[in-house]
Amino acid sequence: MEDQDFSYFFQYPFGVFMFLTYEKWIPFVQILLFLQLIISGTQLASGQDNWDGIIITEANYQALEALKHELVDPKGYLKSWNNSYGACSGSWIGIKCAQGQVIVIKLPLKGLSGRLTEKIGQFQGLRKLSLHDNDIGGVIPFSLGYLPNLRGVQLYNNRFTGSIPGSLGLCLVLQTLELSNNSLSGIIPDSIVNSTKLYRLNLSYNSLSGSIPISVTQSRSLVFIDLQYNNLSGSISDSWGENEENQVKLQSLMLNNNSFTGGIPVSLGKLSELLEISLSHNYITGVIPNDIGRLTMLRTLDVSYNAINGSVPVSLSNLSSIVVLNLEGNNLDGEIPLDINKLRKLSDLNLRDNQIRGNIPATIGDISGLVQIDLSRNNLTGEIPVSVDDLPNLKSFNVSYNNLSGPVPTHLAKQFNSSAFLGNVQLCGYNTSNSCPVTVTRGSKRSIKDIILILVGCSIIILFLLCCILLCCLIKKRMEAKAANDVPPTVGEVEAAGDNTGGKLVHFGGGMIFTADDLLCATADILGKSTYGTVYKATLEDGNQVAVKRLREKITKSQKEFEKEVNVLGKIRHPNLLALRAYYLGTKGEKLLIFDYMPKGSLATFLHARSPDTPVDWPTRMRIAKGTTRGLLHLHTNANIIHGNLTSSNVLLDENTDAKIADYGLSRLATAAANSNIIATAGALGYRAPELNKLKKANVKMDVYSLGVIMLELLTGKSPGEATNGVDLPRRVASIVKEEGTNEVFDLELMRDASIFGDELLSTLKLALHCVDPSPSARPEVQQVLQQLEDIRRETPTEAPSASH
Repeated sequence: MEDQDFSYFFQYPFGVFMFLTYEKWIPFVQILLFLQLIISGTQLASGQDNWDGIIITEANYQALEALKHELVDPKGYLKSWNNSYGACSGSWIGIKCAQGQVIVIKLPLKGLSGRLTEKIGQFQGLRKLSLHDNDIGGVIPFSLGYLPNLRGVQLYNNRFTGSIPGSLGLCLVLQTLELSNNSLSGIIPDSIVNSTKLYRLNLSYNSLSGSIPISVTQSRSLVFIDLQYNNLSGSISDSWGENEENQVKLQSLMLNNNSFTGGIPVSLGKLSELLEISLSHNYITGVIPNDIGRLTMLRTLDVSYNAINGSVPVSLSNLSSIVVLNLEGNNLDGEIPLDINKLRKLSDLNLRDNQIRGNIPATIGDISGLVQIDLSRNNLTGEIPVSVDDLPNLKSFNVSYNNLSGPVPTHLAKQFNSSAFLGNVQLCGYNTSNSCPVTVTRGSKRSIKDIILILVGCSIIILFLLCCILLCCLIKKRMEAKAANDVPPTVGEVEAAGDNTGGKLVHFGGGMIFTADDLLCATADILGKSTYGTVYKATLEDGNQVAVKRLREKITKSQKEFEKEVNVLGKIRHPNLLALRAYYLGTKGEKLLIFDYMPKGSLATFLHARSPDTPVDWPTRMRIAKGTTRGLLHLHTNANIIHGNLTSSNVLLDENTDAKIADYGLSRLATAAANSNIIATAGALGYRAPELNKLKKANVKMDVYSLGVIMLELLTGKSPGEATNGVDLPRRVASIVKEEGTNEVFDLELMRDASIFGDELLSTLKLALHCVDPSPSARPEVQQVLQQLEDIRRETPTEAPSASH
């Protein structure tokens, strides 16, 4: 050690001089301090205040130069990587050093593309590599495995291809590996969990295949495993939690939206610290193991959309911490356990689309925290328990398509739409058309006088009602006779005299009346084009204006099928839906749809194409959000229609800036082949839910995702089409919130009134991010979204819509 110290001094002549001259009376420690002062002074004189004074090693410098050369940097962040200062001086963006070696490369959300160099393996001191939310492609370098100090790899939300390098198993101190939302393929290497310190593994939203390695299921260190939305297959190993001498710490297991077969592993019951399990959208069979009931810390259990049979295990009543229980879309039978009321923290109960029979247990009314109950499409019998009527937090309730009977509890009938009770022939009292019959108590005894009085009273009432009906009929006849003389027909086929088109024009009532000649002779201006066709603003001879959508001939169904579907769409009416007023079938196969013309155009134009001196305040934006949500709720619950392509361009605004959803139900008029192409293009503007890449078919949760994007658009003032470099608006907002805080998200126009509406903005942002959750099962129902929006901002009389959903 002493020789090593002397060699250090011989690098500095002045230090040697001092040591040799005064060694007899100046202590050795004083010399060291003096030398340190000289070195520090030299650094300060050079002006490099944040430099540790150690020059980067040649290998690290070469690797940085190679990395810069391979990356494409359109925003110029890497311009700071130059020779004017050392790489370890602190002036190179995203680089952090220690002892002349790069220890952190952190360049998220920088718009980078290109690829990573294999020379990245020369960063022998590298601890963290964070390049998430960029547009980097190519393969993940094999040389990453040469980095013995690597602790964190965050490459998610990029465009990496190829396989996961097995060399990562050589990184024995690796703690987090996050490669989600790329285009990786191949199998998961068995060596990937060689590190005994790895606690977070996220490989979701890729195209990985094969099975889950046994090494993953037996890992002692993993806390978070996310493999959802891949092409993984085979049975899920039953070797979870086998390392009992060192208890497995796993808290989150996300395996949904793959192709797993076989049963639910019984060994999952050993993972005592589990908080969430998602196995939905697979091909899992068998029964739900009783051992799952041992997971007393579990908050979410989602095994929906599989082929699970058997009954709901009584042991699930032991899940004292459960918040979300989703067993939807299986083959479960048996009855709902009576002691379900033990689940005191349960908020979301979804048993939809099974074969569950028996009565709804009255004990369900003891779970005061329930927000959502969906028991629809089962074989339930008996009455709806009155106890459910008293649940204080219930926001969504659906028991449709069962065999329930008797009256619907009063509060439920008032709170929820009739669609929540449809398909139960013997159920009554949920709307005015099926009120419950009045029953007389058997034990009551009435005198003959009382009975006579009742009969006389009823006779008088009936006579009075008949007189009223007769009077109404006479008035109606007179009005119809007058209308026949004054007004042309407004409903039905119009082939008016003087029309030479030979086509067929059908009106659906309301609005203006025109002939086919009027329509075809109108002056037209193109408003826009879409995959379905072209939209025109048609100005009729009398000056009235309508919007006309000319459908592309090659995408529509045959005339018979087309007319059947379009007549259904023509009957849909809601204040927040753009009504179809008429349609025209031409002799050459042309098909036109006629709507009211909206003078303020689309929400997209209203937000993004206005002048800076016309700001849009928060109450207006919130009213648009609520109107859009009301319209979507009506489509889902009353019209049984999934929009599938909801964007701000399809939300139109009337003269009062009230929202009206357009282009709904058009998929019913198009062929299946055309619809698949249309759905594929829906993501071009950033509104498409991530799962659509696999499912290829829209559903209600995808509409909720699109609604969430529109809400983010209203909050940020940014168009999803502006999101470049592979980072869409939801991910961009989530990253900004995480790294910079919520105030950096909102449109500057809204921040002017942040002191007034700040709480509303934050609550709406939280709700919007909930709607765009990557996991469909985690997204709320539209009814829940509307309820929360109304809770966030109660409308004043001037803001209230003309009608509710």
